[in-house]
Amino acid sequence: MTPPTGASYAAAGVDIEAGDRAVELMKEWVRKTQRPEVLGGLGGFAGLFDASALKRYERPLLASATDGVGTKVDIARQMGVYDTIGHDLVAMVMDDIVVCGAEPLFMTDYICVGKVHPERVAAIVKGIAEGCVLAGCALVGGETAEHPGLLGPDDFDVAGAGTGVVEADRLLGADRIRAGDVVIAMASSGLHSNGYSLVRHVLFDRAGMRLEQRVEEFGRTLGEELLEPTRIYSLDCLALTRTAEVHAFSHITGGGLAANLARVIPDGLHAAVDRSTWTPGAVFDLVGTAGRVERLELEKTLNMGVGMMAVVPAESVDVALTTLADRGVDAWVAGEITERGEHTTGATLTGDHAA
Repeated sequence: MTPPTGASYAAAGVDIEAGDRAVELMKEWVRKTQRPEVLGGLGGFAGLFDASALKRYERPLLASATDGVGTKVDIARQMGVYDTIGHDLVAMVMDDIVVCGAEPLFMTDYICVGKVHPERVAAIVKGIAEGCVLAGCALVGGETAEHPGLLGPDDFDVAGAGTGVVEADRLLGADRIRAGDVVIAMASSGLHSNGYSLVRHVLFDRAGMRLEQRVEEFGRTLGEELLEPTRIYSLDCLALTRTAEVHAFSHITGGGLAANLARVIPDGLHAAVDRSTWTPGAVFDLVGTAGRVERLELEKTLNMGVGMMAVVPAESVDVALTTLADRGVDAWVAGEITERGEHTTGATLTGDHAA
């Protein structure tokens, strides 16, 4: 009788050699994100960033954020498209950091898979690296973890953490906002990366739609629309702070427009946003119609066509809109800051969307 062979990591489902190959494949993409402050290369135990670069600040404040992309990863998995989801990850992290006026510095990622497919992991990192370039930050490291038995062979998830810096006296936020300020909306690229549990339930479970199904209103397939990468606003917002006076930004993610804008509105003031100033994209109408989702439910789940908002003094509106237009960002005046009434909250939406 042949004695049983000893247990091994490979027999348990973890392929170290595949992991090593994935690292080699991703190195060229990570190199494209390097900033002068980054030391060393990919493969160390920690990413190194030369903090002496912060000496030019009088009082540097570090800003940090961490996030993932939610169930949008399942759309990528089903479509077999892995090189765009990284844009979503960078946007969710770095667009939170820039809200306080901070310049994105560096980011790390965490990719969890059921089985390491080296080319697939490298494609995910490619997307993250491309997103970091768009955000102006370096990708200084990350981790790829193989979890056989917990995830299926084709399942994966991604998360990331980032760090930025802002001069203390240039920190943006609620304490700068005054009555009479104007709210500027910046268009989203689509659903971005939140609310996909509702979207998937409505479009697949209730409406029976398929990813490969062509939707005329989109001019492409449903899957292509749902996988549209989240817009990365970091450099646009920083450019805005250099050309115009900005009091606050609000990144419109989970919770919707009103709830996220309210996070930067101080006590005693109110942000009134007029729906008639824009028309949400067709994908929002499809979700609402297919699932008979009430407007308030849509608005507290999805961005409804607005991915970032800026609060500026009235005299800065023209230069702010010009700056954003020059950078290819569709933006418009969407509301104003007023004194808060007895029964008003931090931010509300009024009127009806333009046809």
